[in-house]
Amino acid sequence: MSTTLRAENITVQYGQFAALDHVSLEFKPHTTLGLVGESGSGKSTLARVIAGLIIPNEGQVNLGSQVLGNRRTREQHKKIQMVFQNPDASLNPRHSVKQILAEALLFHKIVERSQVEERCKELLARVRIDETALDRYPHEFSGGQRQRIAIARAIAVEPSFLIADEPTSALDVSVQASILDLLNTLKSELDLTMLFISHDLAVINAICDTVAVMRKGKLVEVSPRDTFFTRPESSYGYELLSAVPTMPQFSNDRS
Repeated sequence: MSTTLRAENITVQYGQFAALDHVSLEFKPHTTLGLVGESGSGKSTLARVIAGLIIPNEGQVNLGSQVLGNRRTREQHKKIQMVFQNPDASLNPRHSVKQILAEALLFHKIVERSQVEERCKELLARVRIDETALDRYPHEFSGGQRQRIAIARAIAVEPSFLIADEPTSALDVSVQASILDLLNTLKSELDLTMLFISHDLAVINAICDTVAVMRKGKLVEVSPRDTFFTRPESSYGYELLSAVPTMPQFSNDRS
């Protein structure tokens, strides 16, 4: 079922500082929206409001006709999942891969306890990691493998909306490309809608359908990807593109 997610008039205030200033953004089903802007522009704050991790001072998040309030139900939390920049911080180092995945499956009642191990193996297969990894711990994997495990945990609860907040920034270029390919594949196979945050415009060009530009807590442009990369509608968008020495680094062929 196609469900549109909308952030409406979102304002987040810290004292006199507005991290987000009346931001409204709509996410079309089964597409990827790339969110760009300088550090401190409000990108991650917006992502955390959408995920229910930050309560806004004003505004609301709607999923279809449903308002996602300040105290979300378990079912509402399940619909929107997040992959963070640093898997070292987001994965519990004291838990095995099986424990990490099982916790999400059991908390959200995705499968019965007797089916957990089989489901964990299926999730690892989806992110292209061998099932022998189940009994290992996060420190035993490379950065790219840890991020795949974090992605497996995010999709374990069968979300409809996935937020990826700088998921490739700590990885080298070859590993970045494989993670982007994985996310594109999962989006297609699982009918996901995605918010993808990145400072790297080559990455945005490779994976996104639409580009939204933020500056100082405000949304200054929302354009189709091809429009943004050929004739941005905002002067700040043009500044961002002008600062990039070469474009692109990755293929955006999605055939």
